[in-house]
Amino acid sequence: MSRQQRDALDQLLRDGPLDIGGDVAVQRPLFEAMAGAQPLPDDVAVTHRVLGGIPVVDVDVASVSTTDDVIVYLHGGGYALGSASTSLGLASDLGRHARARATSVDYRLAPEHPHPAAVDDALAAYRGLLAEGQPASRVAIAGESAGAGLALATLIAARDAGLPLPRAAVLMSPWVDVTLSAVSMTNKAAADPVLSAAALRRRADDYVGTHDRKAPLISPLFADLHGLPPLLIQAGSHKVLLDDATRLATYAAAADLTVTLEITAGVPHVFQGFAGILDEARTALSNAGAFIRNHLAS
Repeated sequence: MSRQQRDALDQLLRDGPLDIGGDVAVQRPLFEAMAGAQPLPDDVAVTHRVLGGIPVVDVDVASVSTTDDVIVYLHGGGYALGSASTSLGLASDLGRHARARATSVDYRLAPEHPHPAAVDDALAAYRGLLAEGQPASRVAIAGESAGAGLALATLIAARDAGLPLPRAAVLMSPWVDVTLSAVSMTNKAAADPVLSAAALRRRADDYVGTHDRKAPLISPLFADLHGLPPLLIQAGSHKVLLDDATRLATYAAAADLTVTLEITAGVPHVFQGFAGILDEARTALSNAGAFIRNHLAS
């Protein structure tokens, strides 16, 4: 694992034009352009369709196209940026390692559609998957950043609705506390090349609207986590959201969940998305794939 790789990625992110807390009219096309800069591998096929009334993109890797396993994938972007298409590279990489198909959900974005729109859409897509006959025992859920927080909120909403739950969840660089109460918001500010407390505060303002910021489906860090499936939580140490990952692991363990926490030193927010240039990203994706395979096979 190369210090040179990590330093190069840090500089790349610091020099980039994307501002997570910027005006959505400007940042959304930048986010899409950055996501589309790296073409998908030739063996990845995507299909746009509607699932449970929600637009989704199915992601099939040729080598695992006959699998019965599905990953419900929720993209990041602070609940205001991104789309089902912006995370296709990461969703397909995870599917390849997990030997599973992926379905990326195009949930509605804030500020046009504040909470609970994103949770409602993610839950509707999951209901739609079950209605198609997909067994919950052959489903995992995953996401990055806000999408990881949304994945956790979707599990809570599905549990409270009495639905059968996915067998496992992979939460990459999760944002699960929109109150921004973590100490790492301050003590990791200089190390984080991507996020800042100010940027996250603007996105939280857009997403929360008039709701309580500590509500379980908004900041699932503060939710009752009992009865949820095993969690794999991955984060890099160079991020203001580091404490979201570590506190979530502590709270999940206190709720008697099976939880695995992986903190990778010296890497930024959603480092898993840089598998083409970072050894640590490839290792994390391999671990996440094995986690999903092991739990879906059990």
